[in-house]
Amino acid sequence: MAAPGSIRLRATLGAVAVVAVVLIAAAVALVLLLDGSLTANVRTTAMVQAETTAGLVSAGALEALDGRSDDEFVQLIEGDQVVGSTSNVSDAAPIASLQPGESAELDVPFDDDPFVVVATDTTDGKIVVVGRSLDAVVESLAALTGLLVAGVPMLLLLIGLVTWHVIGRALAPVERIRSEVDEISTGELHRRVPEPGSRDEIGRLAITMNRMLGRLQAGDARQRRFVSDASHELRAPVSTIRQHAELALAHPGSTSTGDLASTVLEENLRLQRLVDDLLLLTATDETGPATRTSVDLDDVVLAEAARLQRVSDAELDASKVSAGRVNGDGRQLARLVSNLLENASHHARDTIAIELRSDGTWVVLTVDDDGPGVPPGERERVFERFVRLDESRARTGGGSGLGLAIVSEVAAAHGGRVDVGDSPLGGARFTVRLPELPDGASASFSLGSGDPGEDDR
Repeated sequence: MAAPGSIRLRATLGAVAVVAVVLIAAAVALVLLLDGSLTANVRTTAMVQAETTAGLVSAGALEALDGRSDDEFVQLIEGDQVVGSTSNVSDAAPIASLQPGESAELDVPFDDDPFVVVATDTTDGKIVVVGRSLDAVVESLAALTGLLVAGVPMLLLLIGLVTWHVIGRALAPVERIRSEVDEISTGELHRRVPEPGSRDEIGRLAITMNRMLGRLQAGDARQRRFVSDASHELRAPVSTIRQHAELALAHPGSTSTGDLASTVLEENLRLQRLVDDLLLLTATDETGPATRTSVDLDDVVLAEAARLQRVSDAELDASKVSAGRVNGDGRQLARLVSNLLENASHHARDTIAIELRSDGTWVVLTVDDDGPGVPPGERERVFERFVRLDESRARTGGGSGLGLAIVSEVAAAHGGRVDVGDSPLGGARFTVRLPELPDGASASFSLGSGDPGEDDR
């Protein structure tokens, strides 16, 4: 049995109510139309009979008043007196006071049924009144009304049952979907709702929900992997600090205070960079856009290139950096550029080339290096979090695997994208496209803050 507020019950009651109103209105109209039609037929027959009788009386054939059935009467009226009539009204006063051509529905003293009475005149001025019983009309209407009174409720019941069944079959997949979704927990995102196989709204709903569950499963897997990798990355500097502290306590002479402080500071800086990277990625995932300002990206690129040149042995070519303005957060755009340049510096043999140009729609930044490059099969994965393609390096010597992930996230938060391909220098070419700032434009977004990240290859 459906709940009182269920769609199935409401739809069934609604359908029955609408059909009931239509059927009752149609039944009333049918009865009225039939009543009018049958009464009109009786009235027409009575008028024909009256005119025929008037013609015969005018010809002197008074016997035309005799021989009538009980369902009919005739009165010949002159002035206020009945001068002739059929036997069933022989002693009656004028039953109706009608002018020629008029008609009425009356009760008569000799019959329980109503009569239709019509009047016409003879050639000598007398009035012939003819009445015919409406018994057949009453019986026909009674029979029709009885059928309607019995048939309409049965029809409504049938319509209700059919509607209940059809809606139940239509909503059965929805109930199965609801039951399945109700049982799916965060640990069972691999489950899917049953698809009815139809191409209607319910079928599309099931397909959409399964796609949503697929996205939730993929997101949950990425989150679990991210938490696992983050935990591992955070554990490394903490373990290093703990090992050196325990060694200093157990063997005070094996290390100096300066060496211990240097190790703790180095691992603390590594830990701080990793935490800043995680906070930035969390901010781009959760908060989305906030305030934007106009940023001269060429100034950002040249500043980061100058900073890197002071600490890198590779030759840095920034001669192709031209003007380019974008909407965004200057600190985060500096982080994007810094991560790209540091990634190139970690892998370049001798040369890093930077180009910045505008094509009228996009501001395009390319960073080339002459290092080993990125294999074609890894060019999507390199932007995932905690991915290192150079597995031969120790974790202590390489980055956290978040540098290029931050580049991708920051570019996406600014409405752009980043790609990697082959460089003319022989290594990798990273290309970032950001929407060019229209004159006078402003927008909003929010990103985290932190120090530049590390390489991911």
